[in-house]
Amino acid sequence: MTATLGTSSTTKTPDLGPAVELVSKEEGHRQPLAPEFVSAEDFSPLEVAYDFGRVRREDIEAGPKNIWRYKKLLPVPSNVEEIPNTEPGATRLIRADRLAKELGLKRVWVKDDTGNPTHSFKDRVVAVALAAAREFGFEVLACPSTGNLANATAAAAARAGWRSVVLIPKTLERAKILTTAVYDGDLIAIDGNYDDVNRLATELAGEHPKWAFVNVNVRPYYSEGSKTLAFEVAEQLGWRIPPQIVVPIASGSQLTKVDKGFRELGQLGLVDASPYKVFGAQATGCSPVSAAFRAGQDVVQPVKPDTIARSLAIGNPADGPYVLDIVNRTGGAIEDVTDEEVVEGIRLLARTEGIFTETAGGVTVATAKKLVETGKLDPDAETVLLITGDGLKTLDAIESHVGPKAVLPPSAAAVNKALGY
Repeated sequence: MTATLGTSSTTKTPDLGPAVELVSKEEGHRQPLAPEFVSAEDFSPLEVAYDFGRVRREDIEAGPKNIWRYKKLLPVPSNVEEIPNTEPGATRLIRADRLAKELGLKRVWVKDDTGNPTHSFKDRVVAVALAAAREFGFEVLACPSTGNLANATAAAAARAGWRSVVLIPKTLERAKILTTAVYDGDLIAIDGNYDDVNRLATELAGEHPKWAFVNVNVRPYYSEGSKTLAFEVAEQLGWRIPPQIVVPIASGSQLTKVDKGFRELGQLGLVDASPYKVFGAQATGCSPVSAAFRAGQDVVQPVKPDTIARSLAIGNPADGPYVLDIVNRTGGAIEDVTDEEVVEGIRLLARTEGIFTETAGGVTVATAKKLVETGKLDPDAETVLLITGDGLKTLDAIESHVGPKAVLPPSAAAVNKALGY
């Protein structure tokens, strides 16, 4: 593997707005903007560095009702909103008082990202990846995926008029397979788990210089899309950072970028740079980052996933060590919950707030409950929970747990009797 894996042959100078260069996470080596994801100097991941200039709240507030209102904080062209895209973002932040009471917290907000075009937060990251990929001269949008990313990539490519190539584990939930296949791209099921699929994607990225694998060769740009969750939460709270936030962990990228988004807002003076704590949530059947945190380690040991929370089932999370750094720096914690607790988390959010989340959201809610019970979440501190996907995608997780209360003849008397009247 080299740092130029999958690099497009274009000589065009990319218009990526305030983005000025790439920097390695470990030693800070800098290099020009390019479709590269690993530093040739220290072999650590690359991320985008910026020269933001002056960014004002009023300029953001005057922008479109989607993530492009934050384009001055993202690696995207200055005219990004004018090019056909799925226009994700601007999802609800809901004050969840009934859930708060059940969890034993004073004030809870639910960031409900099920309202995105393909019903998960992945629409955000794919939109940014596509914008960058276009600037680099790619022609095909591709990804390895545990499900939500497959949906988002296929939809974004269809909207843009691009070809898509999507690789998934063959054991993916049926609903996620169908909601990817409907866009009529090239959907390929692989006999293996996500880590096998991801390795295959990395190999293919090296063989196909015109394929932009959103979470491989254009990953530095793709991952910046998760910052928009932090931007929206802060803006929706009246331009302030919540004291506590609970984030599900798959690769760990989302958690690291939420933290980056909060820090950038503070550095730019868009919010008061107040302290906050970041908490991570995993399913016990795939909890390598939680295990490392519990053991006090800074190295994440890969595991073989075995959980109903398939969208989080990444056994070798690329950003796991950086998640540990952030959680420790902010004074947060990482917990994991069983599949049974995941299902209860889904049902708890549904019955208290009318939000039907997929298994990843069940992990977030159940983990918040566990964090309160173990004294790690401050019950008096305002808390945000990230709900990142729609429950219609993972119906198999709850189908044996819910259903009609009774099957009755068409008789008012029978209904009244069944209901205790």
